[in-house]
Amino acid sequence: MYAVIETGGKQYRVSEGDKLRIEKLDAEPGSTVEITDVLLLGKDDGPVVGTPKVAGASVKLSVIEHDKEDKVIIFKYRRKKNYRRFRGHRQQYTEVKVESING
Repeated sequence: MYAVIETGGKQYRVSEGDKLRIEKLDAEPGSTVEITDVLLLGKDDGPVVGTPKVAGASVKLSVIEHDKEDKVIIFKYRRKKNYRRFRGHRQQYTEVKVESING
């Protein structure tokens, strides 16, 4: 069984036992989070597509840790114009494990 969930403005295809990195959630490591934005459920008898969400479906995630991605360098440069801008960015994420898919 699998599901397509939406969190942080992105969509993820998940199965039980999967580990994934999603946009940072306000939850403590070790706690569980329930996602109700399930867009599709893949069952043995065929997929169930929501309009836009599957009614009564949810996915339970357990929070493993919070961390930051590797640094992304943003460098803007215009030759002969004395224009240089240098920025760095580290996106925060939450690593979660899929515990169960209900629906």
